[in-house]
Amino acid sequence: MNGAHPRVVLFDLDGTLVDSAPDLAATANRLRAERALPPLPYAALRAHAGSGARGMLGAGLGLKPGDEGYLAARDRFHDLYEGCMLEQACLFEGVAELLAALQAAARPWGIVTNKAARFSEPLCAALGLTPSAGALVSGDSTAHTKPHPAPLLEALRRLGASPAEAVCVGDDLRDMQAARAAGMPGWAAAWGYLGDGAEVQGWGAAAVHAAPGSLLKALDLA
Repeated sequence: MNGAHPRVVLFDLDGTLVDSAPDLAATANRLRAERALPPLPYAALRAHAGSGARGMLGAGLGLKPGDEGYLAARDRFHDLYEGCMLEQACLFEGVAELLAALQAAARPWGIVTNKAARFSEPLCAALGLTPSAGALVSGDSTAHTKPHPAPLLEALRRLGASPAEAVCVGDDLRDMQAARAAGMPGWAAAWGYLGDGAEVQGWGAAAVHAAPGSLLKALDLA
């Protein structure tokens, strides 16, 4: 590290760089409509967006992995989401400026997401993240997903960096757990989805940031 400032940054995708909750929530309500169920308010679904289909099926249909009908509902959710995933998705306010500052300083950064490449790759390409990201590790890029450290370590391998010079930024407890397991600090993105009733202060994060812009000073970019 450069003093107290990490040289390399690994970002989670949904809820950290990208606000994908509107499209995920819309997909959940489309699935409900197919089952003759009324739509749920966006506020009831947003907190679960960081868990993707699993979170949306839990909040939207009361289904969890292992339940009868879960796999069929998940597959249908994926098909519906693929058709609308770019309708409302956008970068969170301040993210573009943060990434531009990293790029201008020639600081390596990458994306580590539990979202499958089928979704993460077109989403990152459409939002202009792919050209400057040094690595995109998706949920099916390694044998494990976060909170396992393997995806973070794979991103560092691609970036030619070590855990000692990196930080992981994410909006879910799993990001902080993966960071610790990989031997790097985790910074909580408190502007993200955070999960239902999450207590960010109890995640064991090395720091909690209220907005993307607050990372500029922490990364010695301002």
